[in-house]
Amino acid sequence: MRLINRHPGRVSATLLGLLPFLLIMLIYSLASQQRLADNPNDKLLPGLEQMTAAVDRMAFQEDRRSGNYLMWEDTAASLKRLGMGVGIAASLALVVGLLNGILPLIRANLAPLVSALSMVPPLAILPILFIVFGLGELSKVMLIVIGTAPVMMRDVAQRVRELPGEQLIKIQTLGANSWQVITRMALPQTLPRLIDSVRLSLGPAWLFLIAAEAIASTEGLGYRIFLVRRYLAMDVILPYVIWITILAIVIDQLLRLANRKLFPWYNAGGH
Repeated sequence: MRLINRHPGRVSATLLGLLPFLLIMLIYSLASQQRLADNPNDKLLPGLEQMTAAVDRMAFQEDRRSGNYLMWEDTAASLKRLGMGVGIAASLALVVGLLNGILPLIRANLAPLVSALSMVPPLAILPILFIVFGLGELSKVMLIVIGTAPVMMRDVAQRVRELPGEQLIKIQTLGANSWQVITRMALPQTLPRLIDSVRLSLGPAWLFLIAAEAIASTEGLGYRIFLVRRYLAMDVILPYVIWITILAIVIDQLLRLANRKLFPWYNAGGH
């Protein structure tokens, strides 16, 4: 049997998926043990005990200066910025994408601008955002919006243009005006695609958030990582990176679940 025709079962697929993570953990553990054996004060590859102690200190012990639990404070600040940025970007993408996809006049006017904006490296304009919006929350949220909205706009518009032409003809034959075409035909079929687009934009959104927090912030996951790097505190940095990854996975899976529950017909089509 050809390899392309061999499909793993559910258990086999789970084990195969876990294997790379187990290998990475094994390699790291061996390397860490070797370095700590040579130098017990080594900070580059902290052991599990060191990282556990760091997590306990950051997440479950009050900070002496502020009295807060720093890891949870950082998490709340970052998730708030991420939620606002992605939420605004998704809302703009839905409106602009629908109009670009369904109305030729709007598409001729806005599509070139959206395409151009999607090519601008967001991190390159971060200094401009700090100058225009200041060093507060707005500049961080705007970086996420600018970095993710144009790509989502193009994706939504493409989805609208892919809708069968027969649907457009039929709904107009039944007397629908432009507003009804948008709200009754295009919108319901675009929402699940928008959720998929948001899922794909989460990675870049986290990148922009961490970059903004690292440069100008007093709290947040990115701020904390770049704050402790000067002390080579890998026992804090690595758990924070793992925690960010877990948060990203959880958010992605929640969006995936919402898409399946809200739009079962979309996922039944193989999306």
